[in-house]
Amino acid sequence: MEIGDAVMVTPEQLQVNIEQVRAAIAKSAAQAGRDPADVTLVAVSKTMPVELVQLAYNLGVIDFGENRVQEALPKIEAFHPPGARWHMIGHVQSNKAKRVAGPFALVQSVDSLHLAEALNRHASEVGMRLPVLLQVNVAGEASKEGVSLDEAVELARQVVVLPSLSVAGLMTIAPLVENSEDARPVFRQLRLLRERLRDEVPQSTWQHLSMGMTGDYRIAIEEGATIVRVGRAIFGERTHP
Repeated sequence: MEIGDAVMVTPEQLQVNIEQVRAAIAKSAAQAGRDPADVTLVAVSKTMPVELVQLAYNLGVIDFGENRVQEALPKIEAFHPPGARWHMIGHVQSNKAKRVAGPFALVQSVDSLHLAEALNRHASEVGMRLPVLLQVNVAGEASKEGVSLDEAVELARQVVVLPSLSVAGLMTIAPLVENSEDARPVFRQLRLLRERLRDEVPQSTWQHLSMGMTGDYRIAIEEGATIVRVGRAIFGERTHP
């Protein structure tokens, strides 16, 4: 399949990829004694053309993740059929919060009170209660966004009281590792943080743990992930960052 100058995954390979990822999700959930239906697959469609999103949707994928507001909005405008849900999974600058409140079903990357307040204000203006996740930089990597484990509880207390936001849980990005098992402690720490928040900040159920990507989503599911963000294993290698 060719889109512009780039050779993309074929429709047949896309179907195989999706089936393989869903099978792996089911296997990991079963190994953990969990219902596979409790794990939402978000197909990370950043840098991918809307034509591939349409094909994936026709193959049963309804959740799509985007990193950049300016790239995502034209896709959403071009393709937003019934049931499709777009997730903002990348860093959001506060000055772009107005463009995020509305088009996205879930903002997974709230990492500051300033951003939360901006999203709350704009969600109120459009008359909605915007679902969000708090992004936690569990491993403390300087290259990644997110609050530290120590800061997360205070941010949680500040954000759950904002009336136009619905705090649904936590998100993290594990470090890139050669052995996916090495990511397990990061996922476990996020799960333990959720348990703490359920005790200390009971205004939210802290339902969701968004953690795990192509290289480590199986381990994340074993540690309690309710949302996994999978790009490469579905759409193939990206044509640009």
